Amino acid sequence: MVDVLPWTSEFDEYLRDESRSTGDADSISFPRTEGDIRTVMRSLYGATGPDGRPVPVTVQGARTGLAAGAVPAGGHVMNLSRANAYLGLRRDQTGSYLVRVQPGVVLAELRRHLARHTIPCAGWDAASLAALEELYAGPEQFFPTDPTETSACIGGMAACNASGARSYAYGPMRPHVASLRVVLADGDVVALRRGEVFARGRHLTLETEGGRTIELDLPTYTMPATKNASGYFVADDMDAIDLFIGSDGTLGIISELELILSPVPQVSWGINCFFGTEDDAIGFTCAVRPALAHACALEYFDAAALDILRRQHERSTAFSALPALDDAWGCCVYVELACDDEAEALADLVRLRDILAACGGSEDATWVGRTDVDRECQRFFRHAVPESVNMLIDERRRTDPTITKLGSDMSVPDDRLRDVVRLYRESLAAAGLESAAWGHIGNNHLHVNVLPRDAADYAAGKRLFQTWARAVTDMGGAVSAEHGVGKLKRDFLAVMYGADHIREMAALKRQLDPYGQLGQGNLFAVDTCEGGA
Repeated sequence: MVDVLPWTSEFDEYLRDESRSTGDADSISFPRTEGDIRTVMRSLYGATGPDGRPVPVTVQGARTGLAAGAVPAGGHVMNLSRANAYLGLRRDQTGSYLVRVQPGVVLAELRRHLARHTIPCAGWDAASLAALEELYAGPEQFFPTDPTETSACIGGMAACNASGARSYAYGPMRPHVASLRVVLADGDVVALRRGEVFARGRHLTLETEGGRTIELDLPTYTMPATKNASGYFVADDMDAIDLFIGSDGTLGIISELELILSPVPQVSWGINCFFGTEDDAIGFTCAVRPALAHACALEYFDAAALDILRRQHERSTAFSALPALDDAWGCCVYVELACDDEAEALADLVRLRDILAACGGSEDATWVGRTDVDRECQRFFRHAVPESVNMLIDERRRTDPTITKLGSDMSVPDDRLRDVVRLYRESLAAAGLESAAWGHIGNNHLHVNVLPRDAADYAAGKRLFQTWARAVTDMGGAVSAEHGVGKLKRDFLAVMYGADHIREMAALKRQLDPYGQLGQGNLFAVDTCEGGA
């Protein structure tokens, strides 16, 4: 039995997430099972608060998101971190392993259990236990989706269609989810398995386990042909499961997921390539993409990011493990290779060396990581940049608590990479703003972080992001490539799709959530989705 608890100060940590935004709420629950989720939703469905409006319901996991999707807008908080059981395992007709989990399973724990052969299996049926024996006896498996924050919950990752560095090769979360169980706003359940339920054009029919038929009219927009986590996934004749992945907690509550595992690459090497200029790094990226058959990540760190690491290396013992960075190095492209054997890796390394020389780099300004120790140092290098920036902003917030880091999450097509980088550089310089950029250059997806020194910088940065949203949209890009839209980027979503398509999204939500209770404030403003059954 799950309790709906009145809000007290002991729950205040659940009012915020990694976006550094803070909300408010009246009650909270910690369901452990799908039955618990259904019980809470039935009790809240159509319920109104003191203001006479339907009670908002905000679903949370580990609260690692950067778009404030887990920050409550009043009403009820449903935290799913205790719904963290491993439910079973099977092997499909292709030989792939699929593990069923609850949404509160943490990515880092899933990785650890797979690597150590310690997946909790109490209560599993005989078929699942037999598949587990086969899994442990065969080649090591892993879950490819690779966000920087490994303390993220699997359900939250699906809710925003998370990706990360390795999305260059493996794509985002979506293709690695084989089935979902989703609790709707009224407590009914939709069970979806990939390849079984499809739309007819832009019309989708869902059957619930309660015996209802739900007819859905899908929005008519065309999604950009880029890395994209902006709004609802819709396409002609689409698989129904894809509608709920990336829906930012607004259409239903994911109560169970089946994840497709992949074999761990036999050889994994990392190469940090340093350049004197950003233009050289972009040229290298464009040349490497068609040439390397086994690259699984192409990551970037600009001059400001490297300077931040230099300062941390000098000032903080916590960052003393960082290698010293030559002052002549102006930026870095990190390449990760995932190969079946060393011969493949060596062949790609030779190609990379030749391209490096042609693009202004050199072997002397390159680190190659082939051992576990080397790769751990490279991972520390990659993760130290955002961690250091967060520390810097937290320090500035002591002087002005109204400011936060402003991080972009936009992507563009391959042929617009130089254009978007030029846009960022010229507009940042004109505004006089401090910044640091890093991220997934292989997908033309850089996280440009404005580092405000005061409230005026913060306001200027927000205006600049609005300008970027329009320009990126005009380039055929996406305003959110991996973090989701949440509450912080809904104005950008309106720029990307326009008012008519936003209304179509809101109308779709009302067909599944008539009172507009789930994820209130995510994707679009509350008044856009107000309704009543």
